[in-house]
Parts: sequence; C-alpha cells; structure tokens
Amino acid sequence: MLVIHDPAHFPYLGNAVVTSGTFDGVHVGHQQILRRLREVARHSGGPSVVITYWPHPRLVLAPPLSHPEPRDLYLLNTLEERTEKLREAGVDHLLIVPFTREFASWTSEEYIQHILLRTVGTAKLVIGYDHRFGRNREGGFDYLSQHAGRYGMSVEEIPREDVDAVGVSSTRIRRALEAGDVLTAGRYLGYAYPLTGTVVKGQQLGRTIGWPTANIQCPEPLKLVPARGVYAVRARTAAGTRHPAMLNIGVRPTVGGNLAQTVEAHLLDFEGDLYDQPLTVEFVALLRDEQKFNGLDELKAQLARDAEAARQCLLNTA
Repeated sequence: MLVIHDPAHFPYLGNAVVTSGTFDGVHVGHQQILRRLREVARHSGGPSVVITYWPHPRLVLAPPLSHPEPRDLYLLNTLEERTEKLREAGVDHLLIVPFTREFASWTSEEYIQHILLRTVGTAKLVIGYDHRFGRNREGGFDYLSQHAGRYGMSVEEIPREDVDAVGVSSTRIRRALEAGDVLTAGRYLGYAYPLTGTVVKGQQLGRTIGWPTANIQCPEPLKLVPARGVYAVRARTAAGTRHPAMLNIGVRPTVGGNLAQTVEAHLLDFEGDLYDQPLTVEFVALLRDEQKFNGLDELKAQLARDAEAARQCLLNTA
C-alpha cells in the first residue's frame, strides 16, 4: 500500500475507485465498505484508494482548550494503527489529508474538484449511506448523484440496511471500552483492541513481591485507555514474540496509590528486559475491577488467582 501524507504528492491515477472517511477503529462496519471498495476496484481494473484525515476532525473543530467544556473524544487508533489496519484490508493507496480549519471551510464542490478529481483522479466513489463532506457537511450522495455526469465519475452508496445490519459505530466501541467491556469492543472491531507504548521504569514494586510488571507509557495522549481493572491480554514484544499476560489499569490503591493512572502488564512465562522497548497489548477480557486489599499478602494471593484466570481465559480464546 502506498501511503501519502500530502495531497500535493499524491500520484494522479485517473481511474481510481475511492472511499473516504475518518475510519477510527477500522471496525467491522468500515471493513464492509472496504470489502466493497476492493470488489469494485477488481471489477473495474482500477486501483483502490482510501482518503482519510488526521487529526480527527472533531479535535480540530472542538472548542479551544480554554473553553469550559471538556474535550470528550479519545481515539480507537493511532494514525500508525489505522494505517496498518487499512494495509491489512488490502487497500492499494492511502491518502492522509491534514485536517485543518482551512480544509474544513472548503465547500463540497471544492472538495470534489481539488481532492477527488484533480488530486486522485476518481472514476468511482463508494460511500456509506450517511456519508457527508464539505463545509457544514453539505455534500452527500444526492449531490454527487445529481452532478456525476459533470464530474465524469460514478457514485455507489452502501445501502442503509447493509450498514445498519452491522449495528456498530466508533462511538459504541468507545463506550464499551470506557466501561471495560473489551469483549463487546473486540466483537465490533473484528479484532482485539490494541494499546502500544514504551516500557518505562516505574517504582518497581511488583518486582519486590514476585510479580514484575512492564509499565507501559503510550505516546499518543488521545489514545483511549479502557476502564480501570485487571485484564487478560496478549502481549507482543519488539522482537515479535507473543506472550499471555495480565494487565492492570489503575492507581494501585493497595500500595499507597498513584496520582496518575498506570498501565502495567505482567507477561506470563517470560524472562527478560523490556525497558525502553515498544510493547503492544491486545485486550481479551476484563477479569475484575480495581480493588484495594488489606496488605501485600492479600494482594499477592489475588494476583496468583488473576494469573490463573488470565491463563485459562487466553487458552479458551486462542
């Protein structure tokens, strides 16, 4: 897949089959559109193109940081994760358009002329039934259909019943993760929800009680971290090895508590140094909520039960 981060550098294609959207999560609804995109491209003989935007439009159009309303949007994918999922979907070209306030002010006609026609060379556009574009979301399927002849491209809309049948949206996935329901999130995504970060040194308290953990620091502050609790996860190291693991998200109330939330994974059956290396965890199931225990002995006993529960859970979902 050819990835272009600037429309000015995109190679004009002339016969492209295109879809566009934010694709946060690249969930099963998005995957349905991507399957149709590939199918149409295969039949037409043209390359498939996905146009997406970064940062997320809602982040750019949100009130300024000084505004009293808090920002409530967290992302299911980093840009790297989104790119990799689109690559896995078999897309030929990915155009990542920098989303700015100036770009948001473009009319639908400007978007069609500048991006779809002159930059990409769109022959056919495949869109979801509710897809909107241009200033104030003024453009849509009706507008495109009315002017298709003038543009020299055809437009296909994924039927509403096909999209609604999937019953999924990025918002629903975010809500599931915020509730710790990683099973539902994974079902909507079509894959286990991932979180990648660098392993950094913490207080190393886990090592002193026989349960060393990898303290994961995510570089993307807007990446959604699931609800506090203990999870069964699969961990993937920088070397590509995969390990069953249990992971805690929280403030460690039993050992004095933290002001800041931490994300700490204990890799089962693993020995080695992970400091300063990237580590990816994939959430499989919530084992329990965060708890405060009456001392370290009670905590250690619970950790042993958590490890066994994680191991069994991961064996049953292999």
